[in-house]
Amino acid sequence: MMTATVRSLVRSLALRPHPEGGFYREAWRSHGRIPRNALPRGYGGARRFATSILFLLPAGSVSRWHRVRSDETWYYHLGGPLELVELARGGGWRRTVLGPFPARGHLFQHTVRGGTWFAARPRRGAAFTLAGCAVAPGFEFADFELGDARRLAAARPRHAARIRTFA
Repeated sequence: MMTATVRSLVRSLALRPHPEGGFYREAWRSHGRIPRNALPRGYGGARRFATSILFLLPAGSVSRWHRVRSDETWYYHLGGPLELVELARGGGWRRTVLGPFPARGHLFQHTVRGGTWFAARPRRGAAFTLAGCAVAPGFEFADFELGDARRLAAARPRHAARIRTFA
């Protein structure tokens, strides 16, 4: 839902639509590079040490299932709480809430290990969530994979209904 506040944030922060959902803008890309031969297998070339984006999810939208090759740390900035879910290795389901209320179990930051399928959405009642995401080694779209919720649900039948809610 694009409220006036969300439209204002998108405009003032110069955000644009992200392929997984929501809006984003790259905020920082380190100058230093890690050479390909110093990276683990699977990286197609050198990578920046780290990158960072601003990421906004309006109410009613989701960051669809995706994974990146590198570790990604999410930072809560503004708005309502964000529900971040991961399909853990070994078949488990992990839910983390980022938000402004530590006494309610909210975290200010959370890291998703590289190669993990994950998705996110603002919690019910939140008009939006603005987060930051830092990726190290740095993010490249070549390291990004959008998931197919039907395939992920078929592979994890115990969590199929929950997986489909993030499609």
